[in-house]
Amino acid sequence: MESGKTIYVALLRGINVGGKNKIKMAELRTALENIGLSRVKTYIQSGNVLFESQEDEASVRQQIEREIASVFGITLTVIMRTAEEMEHIVSHCPFSAELIADAAASCVGESLYVALLPESPPSSGIEKLAAANNGNDEYHISGRDVYLLFRHSVRDAKLSTNLQKLGVQVTVRNWNTMNKLVEMAKEMRQ
Repeated sequence: MESGKTIYVALLRGINVGGKNKIKMAELRTALENIGLSRVKTYIQSGNVLFESQEDEASVRQQIEREIASVFGITLTVIMRTAEEMEHIVSHCPFSAELIADAAASCVGESLYVALLPESPPSSGIEKLAAANNGNDEYHISGRDVYLLFRHSVRDAKLSTNLQKLGVQVTVRNWNTMNKLVEMAKEMRQ
């Protein structure tokens, strides 16, 4: 890592989902390099990008959103975390190993996810989400991150369909993706 540069993870909301907002990751890497981001790497097709920059999060986020709109004609929200913030998210999971194993045993597909928000949700949004949760699934809000634990399936859970009630944009990643992004960020430091 170059001195003075921060490793960021940018999570693009709604990319390559259901045949909409298609962006090839090679083209995305090129577009982001063209706005001055360095060591750009992508992970899977759902818009996970790691890079280095000397600029602050808000500036980089705006640049990326403008560049994607300009190059690809797609208006979207970019949610960002530093490498350190990603490590903190993964190392501070509020659910016990026993609770996660129990949920995984009954869940179709992945059971543990993190919803990432551009800013902390307002208290009114937190109250609306609490009212919409049917109690089968669990969540824990920590600043601008929401840990989600599903017992049946993320696809038909009331909790996942009601995340928009938080009142801010949200993008969701499964636990395996979160861990892989942390691993990639650590590799970039070497």
